[in-house]
Amino acid sequence: MVLAPDRLPTGFVYPAQFLRIVELGLLDLEPWCLLGGEALRAANEGLRARYPQRSLVPFARRQDNDDTACWDAAEPDRVVVIHDFASSGWERRASYDSFYEWLRQAIDDLIDFDRG
Repeated sequence: MVLAPDRLPTGFVYPAQFLRIVELGLLDLEPWCLLGGEALRAANEGLRARYPQRSLVPFARRQDNDDTACWDAAEPDRVVVIHDFASSGWERRASYDSFYEWLRQAIDDLIDFDRG
């Protein structure tokens, strides 16, 4: 659920709130799912290749589109949602002041997703 330190932007530290959610095992918030293993590594490498001007640290992907929730080392307390594969400069879909603000939205997305 976390990248190796040598894959992180210099000085980036995972927020304690995120680590707590991982510890609790809250990994699947359909349509969002927290990334781990090879999916996390692939998302990280892909974002680095497609958006080299940004220092993104992905942690979740939406199953029904190409949205990826990330931290941007330029704004380490905020979560940004990147619409992956969008043209550079058009990739930022949303931003949240904190991980918990993003988590609230992810739970709302889960409720909406279940309602169809």
